[in-house]
Amino acid sequence: MSTLVLEMRPGDMMVVNGAPIRFRNRVRIELAAKARFLFGKQLMAPEAATTPARRIYFPLQTAYIGTEEERRRGLAWARELIAEFQQATTVVQMRTLLEEALALAEADDCYRALRLARRVMQHEAEVLGLPPPEPPRADPRPAREPTPRS
Repeated sequence: MSTLVLEMRPGDMMVVNGAPIRFRNRVRIELAAKARFLFGKQLMAPEAATTPARRIYFPLQTAYIGTEEERRRGLAWARELIAEFQQATTVVQMRTLLEEALALAEADDCYRALRLARRVMQHEAEVLGLPPPEPPRADPRPAREPTPRS
């Protein structure tokens, strides 16, 4: 069995299997079993989803760390936003990355899908001259069900 050891600092946040955890002091933790987790800059607060690429990242994040129902809705929401982004962009590489990210997410490999989505966010930030998103201050899971667009 493989394990993952993480060192967390005071104030760091981590979500493990849908449960948000904020660390009050420096700690070294070991994950000894399979878990759905994100921490630090990997987490996006809902209010940070302010651009098209960031709006894709957030539902993929939800599809990874949310409850079963949140994961289902997050994946559906991500499909919709990815389709819109792919129609709007002229950059073939970004369309390809998003196609791969969606395939990974649909295969329940959302962690790798998020890595690809972060590359799209980096490209978008470079093109638009945007700063990186702020780290989350609150629970990064959606407060309410995403509203489908008409």
